Amino acid sequence: MAVKKTRRDLQHHEHFMSRCLQLARKGAGYVSPNPMVGSVLVVDNRIVGEGFHQRFGGPHAEVNAIACVDDEALLPRSTLYVNLEPCSHHGKTPPCSDLIIQKKIPRVVVACRDPHKKVAGKGIAKLRKAGVEVIEGILEKEALKLNEAFVKSHVKNMPFVALKLAQTLDGKIATVTGRSKWITGKEARRHVHSLRSCYDAVLTGSATVLADDPRLTVRHTMGRNPLRVVLDRTLQLPHTAKIFNGDAPTLLFTSVGSSDTMKLDLLQKNGVEVVHINEKQNGLDLEEVLSVLHAKGILSVFVEAGSRLSASLLRSMLVDKVYIYIAPKLFGGDGLDSFAPLDVHTPDKAFHFHFEAPFFFGEDILLEAYMQ
Repeated sequence: MAVKKTRRDLQHHEHFMSRCLQLARKGAGYVSPNPMVGSVLVVDNRIVGEGFHQRFGGPHAEVNAIACVDDEALLPRSTLYVNLEPCSHHGKTPPCSDLIIQKKIPRVVVACRDPHKKVAGKGIAKLRKAGVEVIEGILEKEALKLNEAFVKSHVKNMPFVALKLAQTLDGKIATVTGRSKWITGKEARRHVHSLRSCYDAVLTGSATVLADDPRLTVRHTMGRNPLRVVLDRTLQLPHTAKIFNGDAPTLLFTSVGSSDTMKLDLLQKNGVEVVHINEKQNGLDLEEVLSVLHAKGILSVFVEAGSRLSASLLRSMLVDKVYIYIAPKLFGGDGLDSFAPLDVHTPDKAFHFHFEAPFFFGEDILLEAYMQ
């Protein structure tokens, strides 16, 4: 429950919570399946310690913030800010709520509660029971958005799915001959690599692999490679495709009816994990694909695919967000459309999204939008 404060109090808390969110983002791509968390300790309107969760299995943000305070005598006078409720259970590290109580920190300001069933308000309850004042709901919307994949994973038991497209002004992703390199410029392509590094998995289909032979690794920026996920219903892809080159962990989904043992042996020798799943409507069951990924601890999936797979994900209502890079170019009516038919027959049945603020990368514009 959010605590009502004066506008001045609210601005004061928002200032320091903004710093928590800024710190938390530094953990993008490194802490999953944990959330991104930042924390600051404030005494007399001055930050005396700050930290963030740097890697999965490592110390939490609150631990790092407390550890960098030079004078522990300041802690009983401090306010601790954190964008996610302090944990209350033993996982890979001890409970942060216990450390806060032990250090006699009298006040904690939290942006949002942790949806993880082992926390879910228990950390806040433990703090309050120990006499710690807890203020909730400061920049809650921003905090939930920052960890949208973590939240969806624990609330809906499915990964957060973002669909990326690079298209022309007239909505084409390739020319009439199938050529697509390059629609957008270097700045936009570099940003795509940065996004890849922040997602747990990057997913594509066999048609895209056959057309473009992509590696789907992070090369033009710093960051770790996500899990590469390929949908190949009939095992038609050659084992020599770049996506099977061993540069990053790779998972291939194929139909339960696929039985090319020679191809399977070659893929497994390349270190590719193969999972057989059911078919649905002339393709692999996409909901089952995402369920398997969720069971493997994948919180977020970045889709870089062609028009058919993109449309199938939309028709199945499995897309949460789209990144659409638009180049100031026209290919004309014979080019390949961004989406295969979506079975929208009247305007009121259209897929509806909510736009975020646009960004420019060189001559190209990026539109981000969330499925309504």
